[in-house]
Amino acid sequence: MHRRKFLAGTAAVAAATIARPAVVRAATEISFFFPVAVGGPITKIIDGFAADFEKENVGIAVKPVYAGTYQETIAKALTAHKSGAPPAVAVLLSTDMFTLIDEEAVVPFDDFAKGEAEQKWIKSFFPAFMENSQTAGQTSEVKTWGIPFQRSTIVLYWNKESFKDAGLDPEKAPDTWAEETAFAEKLTKRDAAGNVSQWGMQIPSSGFPYWLFQGLTTQNDAILMNQEGDRTFFDKPGVVEALQRWVDLGRKQKVMAPGVVEWGTTPKDFFERKTAMMWTTTGNLTNVRANAKFPFGVAMLPANKRRGSPTGGGNFYIFKKTSGAQQEASLKFAQWMTAPERAARWSIETGYVAVRPDAWDTPAMKEYVAGFPAAAVARDQLKYAVAELSTHDNQRVTKALNDGLQAALTGAKAAEAAMKDAQAEAERLLKPYR
Repeated sequence: MHRRKFLAGTAAVAAATIARPAVVRAATEISFFFPVAVGGPITKIIDGFAADFEKENVGIAVKPVYAGTYQETIAKALTAHKSGAPPAVAVLLSTDMFTLIDEEAVVPFDDFAKGEAEQKWIKSFFPAFMENSQTAGQTSEVKTWGIPFQRSTIVLYWNKESFKDAGLDPEKAPDTWAEETAFAEKLTKRDAAGNVSQWGMQIPSSGFPYWLFQGLTTQNDAILMNQEGDRTFFDKPGVVEALQRWVDLGRKQKVMAPGVVEWGTTPKDFFERKTAMMWTTTGNLTNVRANAKFPFGVAMLPANKRRGSPTGGGNFYIFKKTSGAQQEASLKFAQWMTAPERAARWSIETGYVAVRPDAWDTPAMKEYVAGFPAAAVARDQLKYAVAELSTHDNQRVTKALNDGLQAALTGAKAAEAAMKDAQAEAERLLKPYR
């Protein structure tokens, strides 16, 4: 190229640039806090979602930040909020709702989702999941503070081979507390010296003991807190009875290891045939399917006075100290991530419950359920589900209950005394919020 022609062309481009404004806009970047350690299959799925969203939404850049456990993620998000540089959007526990409101860290989705399509979107989720997503708080107007994403319930898993060996129908899970105890007695294997090689059942009591306990209290028709999140009912007779059942499974019926049963190792114990039945999250469904070397079943939790399980898992939240453009972009991202096709894909790849009914009508989900009917158990259990324990000052209130549960399970306190002490502490913490 001749130097003279090159300079002429450059001048023409410069003139054109001055003559009209630039067409390309700078991208709106939103940081997205997600509760998982760095690396692994979940991060690859999220990274893929973020890349696909950016292709379909030119002008918005999503930056996933993997912030550790749920507890670590909310701690980092609130620290960032207080420093004036929070994430634009985050997936945090649905039970963090009151804490985030009290810290004035988040904004309700209703502030942005004002159109007919957006309102239809908010109403598209299973009602059971919205119980931990909406509240009136101290006002008379109910607002939507969280949008369900990776949600779960507790279900019962059982080893069909162990059932058959014990003379039980391998296709039938226990339907009631009485059946569950009777099955567990037949499934517990002891040698002549009394050493146990296989427990009949395991209900984990570390990690999220309050959540597993809610399975028992719900089945006993007892509720742990009010909808406003400012009162708890830990010392009610139905709650104490539920705790006594949990204690008795390990100490009286002796069908479960006494003391604390670890959350993290319970699936491994199931795989290694150290327990024939276990209660754990539907979020473990994909893990169990991949690692159980025997046929297994999945069922709703057994009933006592009623069926029931608490919901669990994480919601999308939009943070307050971000720009209007970032908040609007976060809304679009949450809408895109919870569209029926992606809700179905997320459920299939992780085991979490697809959060809206129409996700179950997608071709991918229909095919998945046809080949793996156990995937639909958690969905069907939602009609019996209750809100997970969530209050103001939630972490300390939950700790009070967890401490009481551990004291009873280890034999340090009687069930009634443990729940009275937990209620007294919760009352002290919550009284200022009334």
